Amino acid sequence: MKDLTDDLTAFYQPKMALLFYKGKGRHAEMFVESYDIDAKGSPINAHPLSVREAQKLVKALQVGSQADRMLKTSGILGTHILYTDPSKNKVIWFTRSTRRKMYFSDLLGIPNGMASVPPMLWCADRESLSVYALGNDRRPNERTKLYHAPFFNIYQSGNVCMGTVDVEIGTSLTIEQFTLAWEEYFFNSYFNHLLEGHNPVEGNCVMLWEDLVDGQGTFPMDQLKRTGTTIKDLIQ
Repeated sequence: MKDLTDDLTAFYQPKMALLFYKGKGRHAEMFVESYDIDAKGSPINAHPLSVREAQKLVKALQVGSQADRMLKTSGILGTHILYTDPSKNKVIWFTRSTRRKMYFSDLLGIPNGMASVPPMLWCADRESLSVYALGNDRRPNERTKLYHAPFFNIYQSGNVCMGTVDVEIGTSLTIEQFTLAWEEYFFNSYFNHLLEGHNPVEGNCVMLWEDLVDGQGTFPMDQLKRTGTTIKDLIQ
């Protein structure tokens, strides 16, 4: 456990004082005068607050929580982002069909390698991830029906079991960093078993991925199973 003694007994030396002036009247202007503090704690060197001092003051007064600073965007949101709720650190986004490097446990007997994956719908907060498959590459809407994601390690609800993966989603990530982090956690972990007897595809899940790994074909969309869930259900 961290020893907090030094933090609790730290001595802070005053360095600067601010004096605010305001003229008379409802719309009177205001200005700020800055004072340095000498070794005896007395104010000296009065001068108008400089731009640099004002910038330091703004930085010092940024008292918002880390949660308030999370899920900001570094620019215009990508069209793959469907929904955000910063108060819950929650994002819903989608990815189009592509090829991904996939890893499987030795128990499955499936070699690691590149494989085609279907369009996917992702729903995550800082602690958990749910994934689903989509029927096509078009941008979905709240009425879009979802399919079970055709992977191992996923409950029937869509929630992903991350097993022993040490998930660390930072508290000040942009939306872009947040979504990328979850995608990397998901595909860089080892797929190893079906959960609670849930088979997410119409056929044999092991045989499906044996055929897809290092193959050049696209994902067979007729293997997907409907969930009865829509994006609107995930938002509520």
